[in-house]
Amino acid sequence: MRGLLWSVAAVSGAQGLGIRAAWADDEPPTGFGDVVEQARVLAEREFTTPPPAGPGDLAELSYEQYHDIRFRREHALWVGQGLGFEVDLFHPGFRFMRPVDIYNVDETGAHPVALAPEMFDYGPRVTPPAPDADLAFTGFRARYPINALDRLDEFAVFQGGTRFRGVGSGQRYGVSARGLALNTADAEGEEFPDFTAFWLMKPVQGDSTMTVLALMDSPSLSGAYRFQIRPGEATVIDVDTVLFPRRQLTKVGLGPLTSMFLYDASARAGYDDFRTAVHNSDGLQMLTGNGERIFRPLANPSRLQISAFQDTNPRGFGLVQRNRRFADFQDLEARFDLRPSTWVEPIGDWGPGAVILVEIPTEAETNDNIVAYWRPSTPFEPGSRTELSYRLHYCSTPPDNVPLARVAATRGGRGGDGRRRLFVIDFVGLPAAERMPRAEVSQSNGVILNVMAEPNPVDGSYRVSFEVDPGDESLVELRVVLVGDAGPVSETWLYRWTSA
Repeated sequence: MRGLLWSVAAVSGAQGLGIRAAWADDEPPTGFGDVVEQARVLAEREFTTPPPAGPGDLAELSYEQYHDIRFRREHALWVGQGLGFEVDLFHPGFRFMRPVDIYNVDETGAHPVALAPEMFDYGPRVTPPAPDADLAFTGFRARYPINALDRLDEFAVFQGGTRFRGVGSGQRYGVSARGLALNTADAEGEEFPDFTAFWLMKPVQGDSTMTVLALMDSPSLSGAYRFQIRPGEATVIDVDTVLFPRRQLTKVGLGPLTSMFLYDASARAGYDDFRTAVHNSDGLQMLTGNGERIFRPLANPSRLQISAFQDTNPRGFGLVQRNRRFADFQDLEARFDLRPSTWVEPIGDWGPGAVILVEIPTEAETNDNIVAYWRPSTPFEPGSRTELSYRLHYCSTPPDNVPLARVAATRGGRGGDGRRRLFVIDFVGLPAAERMPRAEVSQSNGVILNVMAEPNPVDGSYRVSFEVDPGDESLVELRVVLVGDAGPVSETWLYRWTSA
């Protein structure tokens, strides 16, 4: 196998890489503790960029050409063994040129899996690599019967840096998670760590969980990851990681998520499109350490926006898709209405820090322009060891179990005098005992006018509307919550209005 850890020419055809496995006198890792130790040892060395996963012409392939290279299912790991799980492997090409070592781990040990061209069908738009080409895998997809007992469907994909995605029953891929974010949206440039090796733990018959171990490396740190993936109606991934910094890190993103938001009914000026909305996610949802649930609608701003929501020991955050109406998207191919909400549930105390939301201007729905993650207040010091666990839910609705009304829709438009902005917010799921809660509306600056709160007899929701006069201000932070006699009966709606 090629890569930082394993280089055996007889297995993979690797030519003169000069890389000696760290466990040359022992067996390669087969458990999480082994990978943690390898990450620790790796962090004590200078970072080395691995060679690409194949010849340069593969990097020149277009998106369409790359997807003309198809893995042959008969070569899948565990195929025909009746285990319920199978794994397809990815060829290098297009943007995916970082090599990863793949190990199939069973009761006899960790067995390197070598890439052979006969594992793939090369379509008419692709020239197959030369027989002596030095090739490495770039990731994998996992299958399980999440939709029908007689069919194995994709439920998780790991490919590209530390990116991975999941889906539950009936869902389409949307939000991507990452192992770690470093210096996101920083003026000095973001650093993108890579998973360099995966150990796929062979399940036994009857297992409903697939375990994946991974080694991560980058110039700033190395780390070990364990993913315990339970596919189903909601696919749940338990993530354990141990990180070893090479230098001080002050802008670390834990549990990072990336998504796409182009426009929706609240802001679609300039889009001449048959669809009312185009997005994989429409909001950032948070459950704070003190139990407040917050919803922040996403935006596609004209300038980069970074928002920080301070908290201590957060109970959850995620990028959610609340709009499930096909009529609002009308996209038979993309099916944005089937994109999952993705929820990060911290395990244990994460201490003080902030949920960071990054919103990047984009004109294309092919660009992921939304990033959310947790940034701890305490820097990571070189030579330290940081352990972290969380549970990742790919679901329809995050399982926060807070009995509060939630925001179903946010709409905006021109107010009465042309200067003002009108906002209309619909809440659903009011507690049965609450009939006429009052709306508390506040703002960072400007003036709030004409607040109204009333039931909507058409669909049973509860509507809040108001106008804001920003005056000479170019930015106004808005906050709305429904309050009954005993306190809040809804989540808190937050919104950032900007003049351009």
